[in-house]
Amino acid sequence: MTRIPIRLRVALAFALVSAIVLAALGYFVYARFDSELSEQIDQGLRTHGDDISSLVAGGDLAQNAKLLGREESFSQVLTRDGRIYATTPQLGNAAQITPAEAARASRESFLVTRAHVRSISGQARLLARPTRGPRGESFVVITAASLDDRNESLRNLRTLLSIGIPVALLLASAAGYLVSGRALRPVEDMRRRAAAISAAEPKQRLPLPAANDEIRRLGETLNGMLGRLEAAIERERAFVDDASHELRTPLAMHKTELELALRYAKTPEEMRAAISSAVVEVDRLISLAEDLLVLARSADGKLALDLRRVGVGDLLGDVRERFSARIDEAGGSLAVHPANGLTVEGDRLRLEQALTNLVENAIEHGGGQITVRATEGQGEIAIHVEDQGPGFAPAFIDRAFERFSRGDASRGGEGTGLGLAIVEAIARAHRGSVHAANRSGAGADVWIELPS
Repeated sequence: MTRIPIRLRVALAFALVSAIVLAALGYFVYARFDSELSEQIDQGLRTHGDDISSLVAGGDLAQNAKLLGREESFSQVLTRDGRIYATTPQLGNAAQITPAEAARASRESFLVTRAHVRSISGQARLLARPTRGPRGESFVVITAASLDDRNESLRNLRTLLSIGIPVALLLASAAGYLVSGRALRPVEDMRRRAAAISAAEPKQRLPLPAANDEIRRLGETLNGMLGRLEAAIERERAFVDDASHELRTPLAMHKTELELALRYAKTPEEMRAAISSAVVEVDRLISLAEDLLVLARSADGKLALDLRRVGVGDLLGDVRERFSARIDEAGGSLAVHPANGLTVEGDRLRLEQALTNLVENAIEHGGGQITVRATEGQGEIAIHVEDQGPGFAPAFIDRAFERFSRGDASRGGEGTGLGLAIVEAIARAHRGSVHAANRSGAGADVWIELPS
């Protein structure tokens, strides 16, 4: 069944249900019609039997013998031992029930269907019932009627049902096939449009039906997915454009340094100076390539982590050792608060990279004392890096962690705009988050929240 098209499957299911309903309805109509006809015949036999019983009880049967015979029916009056007392002339002297049945009928009434009865063609329905004579003697009254009309009516009904039900089933199946095709037409329209959508035209969307049904909701969901894919494609294009722009500058400077060295370096000292400057540009290219690789892997969900229990105090201690001398030379100060035994599950190297980027950002764009501290909340540990610089521009805070984003001149510099983006990627890989805000006094506060 899974290989059959949906439209045909719907039509087959509709036909199966219709066949069951029509068959049940036909059986009910036939059974009801049969019951009504049989009840009418039985009621006629009872009425005829009552008339004859009245004649027997009043002793008037001889004067009204014509009531014994009717069209397509007959009557007999037997004694309780089965001998004929009165009978329809065409039956002659043949009793229509056996002595045993006569004895039973003298006690209680019963109905019986006989296939062959004298003077009646075809099946006949017999009613045998007890009655009393004028002097209290026991008799049995037998009335019978032909079943030909009943059987003919039932045959006609069977013929109508045998023709009408298949025709109705065929029409219902055709209607189901057409209705299912019309209902699935929006799906076909969406399929054709989806086949025409390509990366060159990402703004196209699937057509939606007018009815607010499941197919429309499916189309809305798919259009939402196309919108997300379009946004992802735009981000990747912007990423490639920004990466190309960022790589162009150090490559051009690197080429310029080498050309200057080739053309104008006359002494070994000048050559070494040119080579040293080129090495600086190469280091910048390597750092940029590593940053781009981290971001690309995090976007694909492939940022590998070596998860272990990491002490937050050890992380902060490494930060103090790495940056204390540099900050002292720059005339600033670094304050690292104790972490009071806090731990997180994470990749130590990646977490060190994230904290290093935050402190580097505070050194380059902030000012005054840099404070690194950790706090514990409900199921979370936050590591804050605060500075006393000019802070973030209000319009920049919402996009501070986007790739290649830079603030205004108050926090400008020579960076690539990837540092905070890498911090955000590392935090997300650890099932955490990163935030930025301006402090109430002065400076910026950037912090990572990680599950404790």
